[in-house]
Amino acid sequence: MSRLMYVIIFIVFLDTFIQLPIMTPYALGLGASAALAGFVVSMYSLTNIAGNIAGGIWIDRAGRRRVLLTGMAFVAVIVLLYPMAQNGWQLLGVRFLHGIAGGLMIPAAFALIGDRSTRGSRKVMAYAGAAIGLSAIAGPAAGGILASRGEYESVFFLTSALFVVSFLLVFFFVFEGEPAKRPNTGDSLISVIKNRLLLQACLAAFALMVSNGVLAFALPIRTGEFGLSTAITGILLSIYGITALIVFISPLNNIYQRFSPFPLVLTGLIFITFSMIILNLAAAASFLYAAMVVYGIGFAFIFPSMNQMAAEASGTESRGKAFGIFYACFSLGVVAGAAGAGLVTESTGLPFLSTAFFLIAAVVILAASKK
Repeated sequence: MSRLMYVIIFIVFLDTFIQLPIMTPYALGLGASAALAGFVVSMYSLTNIAGNIAGGIWIDRAGRRRVLLTGMAFVAVIVLLYPMAQNGWQLLGVRFLHGIAGGLMIPAAFALIGDRSTRGSRKVMAYAGAAIGLSAIAGPAAGGILASRGEYESVFFLTSALFVVSFLLVFFFVFEGEPAKRPNTGDSLISVIKNRLLLQACLAAFALMVSNGVLAFALPIRTGEFGLSTAITGILLSIYGITALIVFISPLNNIYQRFSPFPLVLTGLIFITFSMIILNLAAAASFLYAAMVVYGIGFAFIFPSMNQMAAEASGTESRGKAFGIFYACFSLGVVAGAAGAGLVTESTGLPFLSTAFFLIAAVVILAASKK
């Protein structure tokens, strides 16, 4: 079942990544203003937060498998509503529903992975990260190719078909490790939120995704300052993804067994801080490539480790809530990073340096919270 779960995680995250290159032009093509198009793009992450929290509570009551199947079924249907949208506001409504349904799946999938990682090898989370990395590489490429041909609807039909397949795979081959129903057991949502280890994991997730949002917004601007094309921006983003992937699947992943998650998170945040400083001070285009390698190393240190912290912060009966809260912070970081990068760029013109200071603050808070 464990290897199959990596395929499921690949598909679950592909749902997000395959639409990255197309949602803005698709909204504009329906007559949406630039402001409404931006809202359409961010709506998914905003409602993802609600889906994460609601899904986390439901997971601990109904079981991981049932919630995962429900989320997949809803997504398979909802993505077919995209081609039916006639204007930007209708598209916004579809994104609202899509974000909630998508928010159900990720905590359920990682609760299943977390059950295994707390009983055995911590490399499980690294392999899950590798599945997400592959999805991040394949999704935008597939979406971009189809969009370049004007085949926007094909993206939605393909996504729906993949979720039908994944639904069948989960239905027939994925099973609960524990009894599916635990209606009166487990910690309350408030007590789960108060768990120090989970709060540390949530801060790490928020900081990581803020940096990721800043990167997505500001890197194209930085490459443009060197006279480089948007294609180079894509290559730079791929470099950090490939770097992280190498760490996830090579013998380097022994670090997850040798070291505990918390110091790996701190080290990863320090790496990402340095990458932001390099991007700010870069005097030549070659420094941009170096910064992406450094960022990729930091991402590889943080992602599996913070997920492992979320898993270890909860027992079997409250792991759904823990991952629901954790991925709500993850989604919130996506929204805050993209929005904050725009505001900081307008006010100071130093998005990377500002992010470096933010990350230093996160490291200090995390280090202090360990005492």
